[in-house]
Amino acid sequence: MEQMAVSATATPESATDFLAGFEAMTRAEYRSVESSPVAHEVTLIPGDGTGPELTEATRRVLEATGVEFDWDVQEAGSDVMEKHGGSPLPDHVLDAIRESRVALKGPITTPVGGGFRSVNVALRKGLDLYGQVRPCKSYPGVRSRYEDVDIVIVREATEDLYAGIEYEVGSDEQKELTEWLRAHGGQLRDDSGISIKPISIEGTRRIFEFAFDHARRLGRRKVTGVHKANIMKFTDGLWLQVSREVAAENSDIEFEDRIVDNLSMQLVQRPEEYDVLVLPNLYGDVLSDLCAGMIGGLGMAPGANFGEHAAVFEPTHGSAPKYTGLNKVNPMAQMLSGMLMLRHLEETEAADRLEEAIADVIREGKSVTYDMKPTRDDPTAVGTSEVADAIIEKLALSVSAGKR
Repeated sequence: MEQMAVSATATPESATDFLAGFEAMTRAEYRSVESSPVAHEVTLIPGDGTGPELTEATRRVLEATGVEFDWDVQEAGSDVMEKHGGSPLPDHVLDAIRESRVALKGPITTPVGGGFRSVNVALRKGLDLYGQVRPCKSYPGVRSRYEDVDIVIVREATEDLYAGIEYEVGSDEQKELTEWLRAHGGQLRDDSGISIKPISIEGTRRIFEFAFDHARRLGRRKVTGVHKANIMKFTDGLWLQVSREVAAENSDIEFEDRIVDNLSMQLVQRPEEYDVLVLPNLYGDVLSDLCAGMIGGLGMAPGANFGEHAAVFEPTHGSAPKYTGLNKVNPMAQMLSGMLMLRHLEETEAADRLEEAIADVIREGKSVTYDMKPTRDDPTAVGTSEVADAIIEKLALSVSAGKR
């Protein structure tokens, strides 16, 4: 597929609008940028809510690096459920990612308390994306109580309480399981919903092996295993036991473990003491948001999901549907996710230039969205697409200065 671009002012309001606009694009905007010799096949999932406009802004800056992409646009999320028989994640989307092995995804709405299950969880389970990486890094110019935070969260993403093994109160399965648990020493009320927390030896071993390998590639100094083994002896206790076994096989990198509640306090007090944190699914979700808060919020928090056969890159924030089509939300998290994708594709120079361009725009503080201004009602705040314009301009300057 030919590399393409749309007008800087385009703000697609849905995945369908994104796809229609994508098919009408021209590549004139990037003709002056030298392209890579081989196009990378990437599945592009715009998402829903503000996802399409964030994805479009990110696609534009990625192409402005000069790297060639063969985009395969796929629809997923609440906007396309009716079209696909009520499914927010049609099977052909998973098949497309299996084919390309790399995907860039915009945020997708997850209903609270009801409705369909999380598309993000379904993606991770369907593709066995067990290793989620959420870097939390300070950039000068971002409003925060902290400076120089540089922590990598590695989250096991297929097991634990997010495995989706739940039994609704009042169901036959819940009643049967309640009776079985009581017969084996458990104490449950009749009106209890039940969620199961599986932690396996294999799942724990592979996430710690992944974490040590990732730390080594990044030149990191220390890995910290996080748990609640003092209370949950047979799940978190197993996690801790296996983590220590893997650490003994990777003695070139320092290892320690921390109880999750104690770690939460220490992160707030002394974040500089930590480097790579490895956590089960639930703790990883919670503490990655805590660390995001230390670097300016979820608008600055990228994410990557790795499996043996595929990798999916996405921001860690939600779809913010109330801002759909307003060209208002901060695209930095998704752009930084795109930067992580470039590194995964071994486009290291392009990734460095994109991160530098993003950092320059943040440092200057001029072409940033409302949430990155000194006050949220600052009239000088710009929109999503204008942030992309500013970053593309920085990238063009780096090309003309011979940084390519």
